[in-house]
Order: sequence, then C-alpha cells, then structure tokens
Amino acid sequence: MAEHRSMQRAALLDAARSLLSEGGTEALTFPALAERTGLARSSVYEYFRSRAAVVEELCEVDFPLWAAEVAAAMERAESAEGKVEAYVRQQLALVGDRRHRAVVAISASELDAGAREKIRAAHGGLVAMIAEALGEMAHEQPRLAAMLLQGVVDAAVRRIELGAAEDPAVVTDAAVAMVLRGVKG
Repeated sequence: MAEHRSMQRAALLDAARSLLSEGGTEALTFPALAERTGLARSSVYEYFRSRAAVVEELCEVDFPLWAAEVAAAMERAESAEGKVEAYVRQQLALVGDRRHRAVVAISASELDAGAREKIRAAHGGLVAMIAEALGEMAHEQPRLAAMLLQGVVDAAVRRIELGAAEDPAVVTDAAVAMVLRGVKG
C-alpha cells in the first residue's frame, strides 16, 4: 500500500512538472492532474491539500537535484574561474529540462509564504556555492558579486526561454563572458 501511494505521488509530481512546463502555473489544476494521472479528482486531494502543496513538494524534490548538477559541474572545474564558468553554463544548459521549466514557472507564480521561503532558501544555496568560488578568486565582496552574477544568469535564462533571436549558445557565451569580466573586476 505504501509503495502504491509513493508511486501515485510520483506520478502526480511528474504530471505537475509537465503541466507547469507546458502551460505555466495556470495549467496546474487538480482536474488536469487527475486527467494526466488517471486518478479521480477527489483522489488528488488525498495526496495534496492545495496547488501550493504540490509546488512546495516539487521544490523540495527537484531543486536539490538541479543544484546538485550545478555543484557537480563546478567540482569538475580545475580553477575558481572555471567554477564560475561551470556555474553559469550548467544553469543555462538546464533551461530546457522539465524540472527547470517547472521551477521557473513556480518562481513566476503567486505562491504562499512557505513555498516562497523554500525557493529563496534553495536559491541561497546556489548563491553560496558561487560566493565560495568568488572567495577563492579573492573577490572583495563575494556575496554581493554572487547575487549580481545570479542576476546575469537569470536574465540569460529569460532570454533563452523567450526563444530570442539569438541561439542559446550565443546567449550562454555572452553571459559567461560578461560574468567572468565582471568578477575579475
């Protein structure tokens, strides 16, 4: 029974990812979740009390995996500068990933305070990773630089997601160049 519930919960989360990546937060409804999973709408409420609860769980499950991919890319780098480049490139490489599209859709939505705090804490972990690399580069204000650097990454993410005229590789290269020039001060 517990295994069945776990599988149903995972199916609901997978359906939520798809809905979010396809249509944003407006698409994430309990009737849509029920339709995607073959459950009765009332059954969805047995797993999640609200849309916000679905969003919170997605953040708890997906963001650590995404952050781990960024951390792994940084660990493979041989220098602090390489870590900064890996940080930017890996985040931008994940733009097409359903988990990332879901997190972006979630971030753009109106969330309750609990969900917003979880997203803020998760982003804080990313910023701490890059602040450490900036500290290794002897940057005078690594935390501030990390926050500004993340702003460049966020702008590049939006540019790629908009399907701008530039190829995503061009956007990525420009973001990397801008960040590396900026952190060298």
